[in-house]
Amino acid sequence: MSPPAWTPAYIGLGSNLQDPARQLDLGVAALRGLPQTRLVAVSGYYRNPPFGPVAQPDFINAVAGLLTQLPPGELLAMLKAIERRHGREPGAGPRWGPRVLDLDLLVHGTQRLAQPGLELPHPGIAERNFVLFPLLEIAPWLIVPGLGPVGGLAGRVDAQGLQRLDGADHPAHLPTRPDT
Repeated sequence: MSPPAWTPAYIGLGSNLQDPARQLDLGVAALRGLPQTRLVAVSGYYRNPPFGPVAQPDFINAVAGLLTQLPPGELLAMLKAIERRHGREPGAGPRWGPRVLDLDLLVHGTQRLAQPGLELPHPGIAERNFVLFPLLEIAPWLIVPGLGPVGGLAGRVDAQGLQRLDGADHPAHLPTRPDT
């Protein structure tokens, strides 16, 4: 029996507590250690105002590109385990509230799913500049299942408030097409 195929997946990373850029660094390191998964790209880091009604510090966000043999539910469970190891409690705090580390499964291959606890592509992806611009940076060829090209989606959102951090500590990694 042959091993499962390698599937491209994209993970949104976010933090606005406890040195957010450092938290993203730790999140990227944790993604690098996932089984049956290879980290192939990480966007630059972006500062953006918080989303939602809760007063809180600005977020730092990025997107990581993976190749994985894990099915989406298993990958999501591992992302949630990483969040818990970094101090995030499921259901604790308000929706869109402050967090040490947030990892969202944005896209998993060409899958479109609507299950309790797992929706693909991630709901809201088409409206979130802090997801679309980093995603466009590492995967400009990506077609978001059911929504269209990431470039077209990014062209429809306002980039106001989104600031790319170009510090030497957080360089963008060059994208690698998953099919090469």
